[in-house]
Amino acid sequence: MIICSIYRSPKKDEMYLYVDKREGLERVPDALKEMFGAPVHIMDMPLTAERKLARAETAKVLTGIQDQGFYLQMPPPKEDYLLDIHINRPETGVR
Repeated sequence: MIICSIYRSPKKDEMYLYVDKREGLERVPDALKEMFGAPVHIMDMPLTAERKLARAETAKVLTGIQDQGFYLQMPPPKEDYLLDIHINRPETGVR
């Protein structure tokens, strides 16, 4: 078990960074920190292999933190049909 700190990116919606609370952001590469933006702390939580996470595989998060010092959760892909609805919407003539 580790105590995991979770940070949200101010630059990219739904992008999160998981790190070991004891190490903080010290093992996160500078290039990633620059791309991520000034991290916004969301919460700390105990993380075990048995714990379920909403949009990340716990085993991958734990491995990433152990091997690289962090796990980066990318935003989910946008649904193509939502883009199609916007692009193919008929003109209403109302401005």
